[in-house]
Amino acid sequence: MPGSGEGDVAGTLDGSAGLEGALACVVGVLAGVTGGAASSTEPPQPAASAATRTAAEATAPWILTLRAYAGGVRETVPVTAPDPIVDALRAAGCVFAEQEAALLREAAVDEPHLRRLTGQRVAGLPLEYVVGWAGFRGLRVAVGPGVFVPRRRTEAMVDVAVARCRGSDKLVVVDLCCGSGALGLGLVTELGRLRRPPVIELHAADLTAEAARWARLNLAGRGQVHVGDLYAALPTRLRGRIDVLLANTPYVPTGEVALLPPEAREHEPRIALDGGSDGLTLARRVLEDAPDWLARDGSVHIEVAGGQVEALASYAETRGLEVAVADSVLTATRPRSSRR
Repeated sequence: MPGSGEGDVAGTLDGSAGLEGALACVVGVLAGVTGGAASSTEPPQPAASAATRTAAEATAPWILTLRAYAGGVRETVPVTAPDPIVDALRAAGCVFAEQEAALLREAAVDEPHLRRLTGQRVAGLPLEYVVGWAGFRGLRVAVGPGVFVPRRRTEAMVDVAVARCRGSDKLVVVDLCCGSGALGLGLVTELGRLRRPPVIELHAADLTAEAARWARLNLAGRGQVHVGDLYAALPTRLRGRIDVLLANTPYVPTGEVALLPPEAREHEPRIALDGGSDGLTLARRVLEDAPDWLARDGSVHIEVAGGQVEALASYAETRGLEVAVADSVLTATRPRSSRR
């Protein structure tokens, strides 16, 4: 048996006199099994009565508390009982089973609902779809089947855009290929925290009505959401007026979509993942018409994979745009002197 103590444990674990050594032995064994320390850091306290212990343990049935007495000092070791939700998630291959179980419990309204949510997760549905939100820059962005799940990696696009927006009084911002609207939401939230926040006119657009539905939910009261193919979805009055354009275009080459994790390739919209033969089909289309839609000194920000930067930067330059790259984000700016 693993642990520091071995031998028979006589009697019952009721804190009775004469069991100090046995209880200390059990505490040592459990500490060895769990990899945790055998004692807590709380100060010495009087031993609780049997009635007090029973009441306390009844309010926390998932915790078994072993009390060892050594030299008159009580040591308390909480031992987590088996958790069927965690066990099911771990068996399904969820690496962070404990954390996911906590999120499922938070989302569930009752035990039957918790079992349904757990079943969905075990079946492979993305956790974000199961609980109904994805974390993005400290925000909870509503998501569900039919919309791309925003990635933490994409948060860097907001940082790059905020750096360019400082000092501006008014901004026209567009979130193209918006999906859930996470980028637009993240940017307006960050700009709203500035000491002198600008007045923002926000527009978001996506090709599918399902994605637009989620974007409207997340951007309610903050911006307008449109449905259509890239710039064709936008009001024509925005032509030549866009200060910041965020475009999280799909950039996985068609031949590599099958290599994505099952959660992505089997559940997220393929249109939000497949970037064409080299992964840059949509990104080039965004850059192609960007000079006509950006204001002078306006910029478009696109997330790219490392091996795609050179090709996309070269294309942006052929469109008369000035290019900079940072943190997997390509920024293409319309020069102030541009006459387009």
